[in-house]
Amino acid sequence: MARVCEICGKGPQFGHRISHAHNVTQRRWNVNLQQVRAQVGGGAKRLRVCTECIRSGKVRKPA
Repeated sequence: MARVCEICGKGPQFGHRISHAHNVTQRRWNVNLQQVRAQVGGGAKRLRVCTECIRSGKVRKPA
């Protein structure tokens, strides 16, 4: 399963890991995803959502 937020579509970012000797290798920064029960349409559904969407209020939790 891809590490992508189901609300905003944010995915991992890629870059380089640089050692003290300046050896360059690939690395990735993953998104901080949480499984959350959210209000979708009329019912509750389990989504993988990034913490930025949770904090900004884009996810409504079921009653």
